[in-house]
Amino acid sequence: MFYLQPESFCARREDTPKMSVASLKCPVQDRSSAAGVEGEACRVGRRNTRRGIMAATTSPSNSFIMVDKPLKRHPSKDPQYRPGSSATSYAHDWSSTGTAGGIRLQGRHFVDGYGRVCNLRGVNLSGSCKTPVNHTNEDWPEDPKIVTFVGRPFPLSEAHEHFSRLRRWGLTFIRFLVTWEAIEHEGPGIYDQAYLDYLRELLSLLPKYGISAFISMHQDVWSRYSGGSGAPAWTLEAAGFDLDNLEETGAAWLAGMRGGGHSDMERGLWPTGYHKLAASTLNTLFWAGDTFAPKLKAKDDVPIQQFLQNTFLGSWEVLVRAVGDLEGVLGFQMMNEPHRGYIDLKSMYSFDYNTELHISHIPSTIQSFQLGAGYPTLVPTWTRSFPMPTKQTGHTLLNEGKKKAWKEDGPTKGQCLWEMHGVWGWCKTKKQAVVLRENYFVKHPISGEKIEWYTDYYYPFMQKWASVVLKASTPDKILFVEAIPNEYCPTSWTEEYRIPNMVYAPHWYDLNSLFNKSFGEFSVNVQGLSRGMFPLKAFYWGHKGARDNFSLQIRTLTEEAYKSLGDIPVLFGECGIPMDMNKGEAFVTEDFIWQKRMMDAMLTGLDRSLVGFNLWNYNPDNTDEEGDQWNGENFSWFSQRRAMPNFLLEYEQTSPHLDGGGRILDAVVRPYPAKVAGIPLEFNYEMMNGEMSFTWQVPEGKGENEFGTHETEIFFPSLLVSGRKLLLEAQVDLSGYDYDDESELVRKLQALTKKKFAYTYDEKRQTLFVVPKDNSPGTKHSIRVKVWPPIRPVFNLNDFWSDFGIWVGAVAVVIVAVFMAIVIGLFSERMGFA
Repeated sequence: MFYLQPESFCARREDTPKMSVASLKCPVQDRSSAAGVEGEACRVGRRNTRRGIMAATTSPSNSFIMVDKPLKRHPSKDPQYRPGSSATSYAHDWSSTGTAGGIRLQGRHFVDGYGRVCNLRGVNLSGSCKTPVNHTNEDWPEDPKIVTFVGRPFPLSEAHEHFSRLRRWGLTFIRFLVTWEAIEHEGPGIYDQAYLDYLRELLSLLPKYGISAFISMHQDVWSRYSGGSGAPAWTLEAAGFDLDNLEETGAAWLAGMRGGGHSDMERGLWPTGYHKLAASTLNTLFWAGDTFAPKLKAKDDVPIQQFLQNTFLGSWEVLVRAVGDLEGVLGFQMMNEPHRGYIDLKSMYSFDYNTELHISHIPSTIQSFQLGAGYPTLVPTWTRSFPMPTKQTGHTLLNEGKKKAWKEDGPTKGQCLWEMHGVWGWCKTKKQAVVLRENYFVKHPISGEKIEWYTDYYYPFMQKWASVVLKASTPDKILFVEAIPNEYCPTSWTEEYRIPNMVYAPHWYDLNSLFNKSFGEFSVNVQGLSRGMFPLKAFYWGHKGARDNFSLQIRTLTEEAYKSLGDIPVLFGECGIPMDMNKGEAFVTEDFIWQKRMMDAMLTGLDRSLVGFNLWNYNPDNTDEEGDQWNGENFSWFSQRRAMPNFLLEYEQTSPHLDGGGRILDAVVRPYPAKVAGIPLEFNYEMMNGEMSFTWQVPEGKGENEFGTHETEIFFPSLLVSGRKLLLEAQVDLSGYDYDDESELVRKLQALTKKKFAYTYDEKRQTLFVVPKDNSPGTKHSIRVKVWPPIRPVFNLNDFWSDFGIWVGAVAVVIVAVFMAIVIGLFSERMGFA
């Protein structure tokens, strides 16, 4: 996860205008007006010569792009077919059996062997993978060479329980987290074979549960030893850092690793580490050490960039060779939330308040250099405030002990790396650090050419990584990538910079709630504010407002990606909510109403944008008191301590025993169209009554757009249906029918539904199988699925007008009355009546 500096404004909510399904032209992108976004026509038709993909037009039927691989034929193509009778798989089964041979990419969609569009939903497994099994806050830092990650995210003996639970909840697409440290913690080229064996044994179990996963190399703030997670400790030592002095010199914020990050003084501070000396330096060296630090050499006189990148790719290669052939491993992600370090740094004297987190002690870049070199420095101190998120409240003297962040016996011989390269120097007269090359990280130090992180460093390395991974596994593995968190997909990501089998996997969090650890009736579009949105448009009230706010932000990120990348799938690799919001009061009251409301608003936004996602996170080690046990985070809506003992569990999909430990399941466990024999156009789920609506269309034309099946599979959870009846209705216009008897109207709707669809619901498989009667090209299908009796509302679906409309109306009446009285008085006076 990564934070922008949120802003807080009081403003009027701007309601989101609605748009009919019939007006849609291109899935997701042309629905921009539904969220109040000024979208533009679909930028499709780009030819991907690397993958041989055919061009698309702007119509919904032709936005589905087929590849050369032949489709399998499903029994539903036969007129006598009974829905659900063809196989023993289920809607959320992503195994080879459940997908007719596996998942692949077609245009901006994931598809199965029948050509059906697959809606992949799941979790990050798990936040616990950031730290080793033998990590404790009290004993940190331990000997970095003897850590072990065997058993992360959970021991093999617990796999049956956790995988069964995720299957019951329909969250069967996993973003599986590993770290570079877990693989290569002992030293460069020394790999933890026991951990690799554990991974293979665990991931080989996935198909049994219908689960598919992509493996993400996770990092935050570079490493645990610089305040986050990811890289081994020896990478910092290779750069010349003294691990024992990073905290005192202000080179890293480590209190969250040592104390857990649970106190108000520690809450949410870990992202500030991205801009401190250690993490900024290592990120700069990793991407561009040849450019900015050519004097720094690693072991055997190897340039530092080459050393870091080669060891990173070496870990990737052994990882892929260990698990890349497994059926359950769909693909890989190079790096979680990459960061550019100092590259393209605009000023060494200050940070951008709107885009970089300011809280606690925030030294500027030049102050970081000075502190790391052993000079005590007075730095600004920021605290939380209102209405602005933070304000500078004073200064704090750091590094009074005159420690150095650089090892005397390291490669820099105790000198600051950036002083060694002439970026700054110490002025004996002024007794302070002086910047000597202000534009050092903006332009190439030798050629003077403008530097651009994405095109000069990120894209080229990504292509090198893709080559290593696909060579070590198979060419059909899917590769997930992301930009810097909270940035729109860069427009520079043109075709020549893309990699094969590419999926764009950004992250989204409500930054205002993350920063304040609170959520209520008021929500703010921080994403819009940071990009110049008029403040009065950024305020939303009530649950309807939160849904519209989150939908707008998620849809904007999605559409910006399509504008830049064209027909490449988008899937949100991380999205989640803090469980300890509002000072953790829900842990005491057991009333998680605000967590439910926030989760529903977020998932509604994802539903409306028709994108898959991985929720952050499913963490068996989560507890109410300690959270996810990393830097004070508490995002897991599952806690093993709240679950039933595993010897009491039943493991079938219909077993409610598995729901123990889940805290907001009525918001998390939701129906969704999993495998669609057509192009999804619109999907909505209303958790207030358990009703979903879905519209899809059979592609126009023949040949390349023909599906291998007519059957659509919808995940509809047993948690909602158990003890109720599931009903499917065709969404048709009955306004032209003149019926006085409502029951007669219901019978007519049932007759029309049977005329349009054949369907069946299998609760044991939690799957609604739907086969339209008319599957001719261009046909649009719309259904409404609900349970009877309906779900009892969990909370009020309110907005500004439902809460304050009567008061606004009353004030308006008073204002009008006063105005009329004044007018009448003036008129009477003018006419001589007064």
